[in-house]
Amino acid sequence: MEELLNNKTFAVHAAAAATSVALGTAVTYPLDTLKVLMQVGSTPLTAADVYYRVRVLSGYSGLYNGVGWLTLGRTLGLGVRFGIYEILTAFYKDGREDDHLLLSEALLAGFASGTVESLISSPFEMIKVRAQVASASGLTPPPSIVEKSAVPPLVSRLLPRYSLDINAMSKSMGLLSTLTNRNGNILDSLKEYPWMMTGSGKPPPVSNVRTLSEIVSLEGWTALWRGYRSGIVRDSIFGGLFFGSWQFLHQVMINWKAVNMDPMPRYDSEVGPLSPVAVSFSAGVSGAFAAAVSHGFDTTRSRSQCTILPKYLSLERKFLKWRKSGNRFERLTGIHPADRNLLLNGIGLRMARTGLASSVIAGSYYFAINNLMSS
Repeated sequence: MEELLNNKTFAVHAAAAATSVALGTAVTYPLDTLKVLMQVGSTPLTAADVYYRVRVLSGYSGLYNGVGWLTLGRTLGLGVRFGIYEILTAFYKDGREDDHLLLSEALLAGFASGTVESLISSPFEMIKVRAQVASASGLTPPPSIVEKSAVPPLVSRLLPRYSLDINAMSKSMGLLSTLTNRNGNILDSLKEYPWMMTGSGKPPPVSNVRTLSEIVSLEGWTALWRGYRSGIVRDSIFGGLFFGSWQFLHQVMINWKAVNMDPMPRYDSEVGPLSPVAVSFSAGVSGAFAAAVSHGFDTTRSRSQCTILPKYLSLERKFLKWRKSGNRFERLTGIHPADRNLLLNGIGLRMARTGLASSVIAGSYYFAINNLMSS
């Protein structure tokens, strides 16, 4: 391991990979913001409507809310994905005279690497999505001092940053006033029950629970992996189709290049490396295709990450053995039945963003490697 870390080749590859991921993320992040806002909206919106709303509420900088979290998450996630992919493909190639990789082997390696990447990048993606939604949300005024003092300690622990809704509390007291009152102060009794304090039952807005400390305080550490079912399905399908289609296009370009060579090469390694432009183009096509197929699960993941679920409600559902709605496939993949007609929202933006990002990452990476390693 020490020899590997001290090796110049390892350092060059690591620096080139990190730089290419950061560049691809920065170039395509506004498209990702517009895509997420179209996915999580309660009503169908066009990209122009979403862009106008973000520009009015947050300015042009709102399109880059959460870009640091996505860059960090993608650097770690893609590093793990490509690392596992290389390990598995090296295992498949072991003992072969040629480095040729079968399409089925590339698919299986992509499925496995995408699954692991989903679990690693999930916390970063959660914070990124919350920041993007906050860029299109109006600012919520903080509760007054009187309202803060009215919230008892138990509720303040279970519902951080909650402000007392006097109207909702008055209506609850009116409904309970017809019952036999053994306790002289109904209001103080109701304050000891957080589910009564929520009034209408609506959770706090996403814009108020977007930082790591706020998410952990209100929803717990497990909330960082909310929607992991749809995330694993999305990333495994994307990884398998991306590497499988990229391997197919790579083999087509290798064969096309070998046709004009004399004598005809026996192995793919004798053909020589492809140009960065060809590699970049094939990666962009593969990324757009994989994004289109897995987009429904990406919408499900984004919408679930924008759902605020306090810890006490999660425990209550677990205690009551809350049964998820939908058919078996929807329960297995995390799709909510109410979102069936919204699964394709923003598919064009995701194809454009993923295709462009894949092209920039692959092209800049191979360009950097060819120039740095030759110098």
